[in-house]
Parts: sequence; structure tokens; C-alpha cells
Amino acid sequence: MTRTNQFGCRFCGTKLEHTFVDLGMSPLCESYLSADHLNQMEPFYPLHVYVCEKCFLVQLQEYVTPEHIFSDYAYFSSYSDSWLAHANKYTDQMVERFAIGEQSLVVEVASNDGYLLQYFVEKQIPVLGIEPAANVAAVAVQKGVSTLVKFFGTETARELAASGKRADLLLGNNVLAQVPDLNNFVAGMKILLKPAGVITMEFPHLQRLMEQNQFDTIYHEHFSYFSLVAVEKIFAAHGLTLFDVEELHTHGGSLRIYARHTEDSSKPVSAHITELRAREESMGYSRLETYSRFAEQVKETKRKLLEFLIEAKRSGKKIAGYGAPGKGNTLLNYCAIRTDFLDYTVDRNPHKHGRFLPGTHVPIYPPDRIRETRPDYVLILPWNLKDEIIKQNGFIREWGGMFVVPIPEVKVYA
Repeated sequence: MTRTNQFGCRFCGTKLEHTFVDLGMSPLCESYLSADHLNQMEPFYPLHVYVCEKCFLVQLQEYVTPEHIFSDYAYFSSYSDSWLAHANKYTDQMVERFAIGEQSLVVEVASNDGYLLQYFVEKQIPVLGIEPAANVAAVAVQKGVSTLVKFFGTETARELAASGKRADLLLGNNVLAQVPDLNNFVAGMKILLKPAGVITMEFPHLQRLMEQNQFDTIYHEHFSYFSLVAVEKIFAAHGLTLFDVEELHTHGGSLRIYARHTEDSSKPVSAHITELRAREESMGYSRLETYSRFAEQVKETKRKLLEFLIEAKRSGKKIAGYGAPGKGNTLLNYCAIRTDFLDYTVDRNPHKHGRFLPGTHVPIYPPDRIRETRPDYVLILPWNLKDEIIKQNGFIREWGGMFVVPIPEVKVYA
């Protein structure tokens, strides 16, 4: 579908005219409400995603500034046990592969609550976190993780480089998608990286998003959605070469890219890069028609979820949610699922307790609420953590309760 639009691609500037998917109007996914705000006006913004016909970057228009979204943030990485294990394993891998040690400097952009850098600190390796959300950064500092409360870009990179701080290992997990000015961000990484340093970035893989109907990972905090085809162009434009890539299971299927200065010949480009690039090309990620098919998949996923919920409620079943993630808010708002279907949801993060989901106003409780109310179904909103959540909450089987996973389509786990 083609629709005239007034903004250009955030990487190459090409006018964006081709719709990837239109999820209607939605509130900011991390804007949880207190009880006294439930009767006040709530801002909704278009969740309309485009694909660039030139560079094939899938992207959402910037309706709200990053400063508005991230200066005080409700997401704390350390509340997921599996994510902590992932971070710990990464630390060991980097130390072994790139000889990161006590003479090195590891810098993480969007370091959150120190969930990852704490493991380098344990190994006596110098670290610096860069995190714009002051409330989250304060938790990292308590863990002994030196943290700079700033947004990252060329200005911050130049300040650090001028003070003698350049990174042997520069990393960012699930931040690249949250950057509206991609060129400024990647140019900043070029400045901050030592001549022989390594960059690693992790982000959800567009291929997996499309194959698994993961439309709920689209929200205003995520400005861009990456294939290797697109991200390789972006890094190359700023003098950075991708020399390796790993396909991960995290967040429903992610890529971890490895980058170096283009002039650094000590790290040859691996077969993983050439193989994945060839696969994406063969699957059509450099052709517009590939992207145009996604919207209908999304509509069908919505229909199937609503059919299940309608039948369950008509049968007198009680349904509770598990988790209050950003992706859950996209799912619930797009599918118009409110307390008529979902009695409440629970979350391990105490910062969300007593609040309400944006848009749908579903109340958020501590996890103990599930045992107290004994729901028939528990709808897992952070479906990427379903194995961890099912294991932690297996007690619902005591009363015949079952788990429901909505993506890629409704599946019930007894």
C-alpha cells in the first residue's frame, strides 16, 4: 500500500511512501497510569510503520522525543532471570574472544540498571555505562557500575574521547531501535571506539518479526526495525564494517552484530555475514513487495486472539495477564483488549504495581495475585520469556489453570 507521507527516511532521507503496517493509534507503551490519572485525557499517537524504498529500513515516525520517553523510565532489565543469564554469558564470551581484561575499557550505551556491566565489574574490568534515565542509572551506580546520565551521540562521544576515554569494547543491547537520529548515534560510536576496538549491538531481527507475526514489538519507543541488509548500509556509511553476526533466540529472535573500524584489517569478515546477507537477499529483503505482505498477517493474528478470548469469556473463564511489557501494550491496544477480557495483569517490577496499563487501563498487581484469584487462563504478554514464566508459575496447574501465548498465534499450554 502506498500513502503520501511528509517525513523522510531517518538514514538516507528518502521520502517515505510505503506502508509496512498500520496499527492505528496507541499510547506510549511505558506510560503507566496511576489511579488518579485514569479519568484524564491520555495522548495517543499513530503507530504507522513505513519501509524505505531505497535502503529498506523499516521505521516509525518520531512523534515524541527520546527525552520525553526515556528521561524517567519504568523498564529495568534485571527483573528477567534469563536476560541476566544472557548478559553473564556474553561477558564471558567477550573476555575470551577479544582478550578484554583489566587494561581494557568496556562502554555500554543504554546500560539501564547495570544488568550487564556488573559482570565485567566482577572481573575487575573497567566499565562505563551511558544511560539517559536517571532513575534507572541510580540503580546501576548502587551496583558499582560507573554511569554517565546522558543520551549518546557524537557530542557525548567527543567529550569522552577528549577526556581520554575510548572503548576497547563498545556495546548496546536493544538500543539501536530506540534511536531516532541513527546517523548521529553510529557516528558517535565511530568516534568513541579505539582503533582496534570492537562494537557489538543486539536488536530484534526483522526477519523473525515478520515470520513470527511479532507486530507487538512495534511501539513508539522503537523507531527502527532492522534487517542485516539495512544495518550494514548504515554502519558502512560511517566508516564501520560488520565483520561477524550471530542469530540469537532473545526477544523472539535477535541479531548480534560485530563491527570494527573499516580501516582495521585485523578482523576479517566472517562467512556468517556473507551467508546471512545472501539469505536475506534471496528472501526478498531488498524488494518492496516482501514488506507489503506483513499487514494482512497482523490482521489475522488479531482475529484469532479475539476469537479465543471471546469464546473463553462466554464460557465463564477468568483470564489474567502475566507481565506489563511494552509489547503487551501494543498487542492489547491494537486488539482492543481491556478489562472486558483481561481481569488484570501481574509484573515482577514493583515500580509498576498499583498502576494501570496505558490505553486499556488494565490494573497491574504483584505476581502473588495469580495464586489469590486462581484464573483459568494466564495470558503471557512477554511471550519471548514464556519458558521462564511457565516454569515460575507452574503452580496454576493445581487448579487446572493454563497458559496462553498470543504470538505468532494463539497457543494454549496446559
